[in-house]
Amino acid sequence: MSASAAVLLPRSTERPAARRRPALTLVLAIAVLAVALAWAIAPWLFTSQDPLAGEALNALQPPSGAHPFGTDATGRDLLARVIFGAANSLSGAAIAVLVGLVVGTAIGVLAGSTGGVAEEALMRIVDVLLAIPGLLLALSVIVLLGFGVTNAAIAVGVTSIAVFARLARSQVLRVRRSDYVEAAFGSGGSFLRVLWRHVLPNSLGAVLALAALQFGSAILQISTLGFLGYGAPPPTPEWGLLIAESRDYVGSAAWLTTLPGLVVAAVVLSANRVASAVRKATA
Repeated sequence: MSASAAVLLPRSTERPAARRRPALTLVLAIAVLAVALAWAIAPWLFTSQDPLAGEALNALQPPSGAHPFGTDATGRDLLARVIFGAANSLSGAAIAVLVGLVVGTAIGVLAGSTGGVAEEALMRIVDVLLAIPGLLLALSVIVLLGFGVTNAAIAVGVTSIAVFARLARSQVLRVRRSDYVEAAFGSGGSFLRVLWRHVLPNSLGAVLALAALQFGSAILQISTLGFLGYGAPPPTPEWGLLIAESRDYVGSAAWLTTLPGLVVAAVVLSANRVASAVRKATA
């Protein structure tokens, strides 16, 4: 065997494995999100434990066959609380993404398609939103709306409006200069008709990819607000609140914070992995 063949042989055997790894991580990410979604839709199918009822004699039990995630300070099954908490966390993230997507895209499309004074005014509002730290802006909105999962989700959605608006505007500006859009206007198409049939369909790919990426970020932000006490009130099961309730037992019962934290990290990382695949597919 020649030296050149010896050099090429290891590369040919490594390339298929290298190509399989991204596919495997994507499949794993989709599986994790599917499980989390199933928890949110039908949590009773995955546990027979009551997430709100506990027994004092079972308080702070370590993970076991009867309680895979252990029990909390009041004897409630931690896995049941994590499973039932998926509905609050995922629905809150979905509301947050929807608020940012709808409002931000509307602002961006309007600014990019109209131009002039309207564009300048809208984009200055967007600049103001970008200048305010996201957590501070979310807390300000919660103070106005009140506590709760839905209000926390709306607050997180408000923090993402500016990002969606800037991306939507840039996409609309790119599409507006295309030859087929100019041809549509030249053939007598009205502004709204061209906007609906040509500009919007060709501008939303990147925006939808951003929405997928924002879903994981929204889960993390809603969990953060829940940890700080601005989300769901106790004893409602919510991922951020579960970690907050267990912070006093980090030394004696580390599983109370570690296991819910790992669940949140797994779901967020999986959402980001799927979002990355969506972005590549729409690029």
